[in-house]
Amino acid sequence: MKIYVGNLSYSTSEADIRTAFSAFGTVDSADVIMDRDSGRSKGFGFVEMGVDSEGTAAIDGLNGKDVDGRNLNVNVAKPREERPQRSSRY
Repeated sequence: MKIYVGNLSYSTSEADIRTAFSAFGTVDSADVIMDRDSGRSKGFGFVEMGVDSEGTAAIDGLNGKDVDGRNLNVNVAKPREERPQRSSRY
């Protein structure tokens, strides 16, 4: 199960997310999405858990919970929408 984790503090690391979600089961991966130009967190990430019941428990347990001073927004990740390619004007 792929889980969206939003409203992250810019200081929250992948290890912090992995630790929080590990309380509910086995975490296959944890990623904080970083801005490619600044290298700073974009304030959201994704966690993958192999067992759906553990993922559901993590969503229920962490949605709205305060982590690093921010209330997390945690839910099932939606498939990525295809965006039109941007044309280069240079």
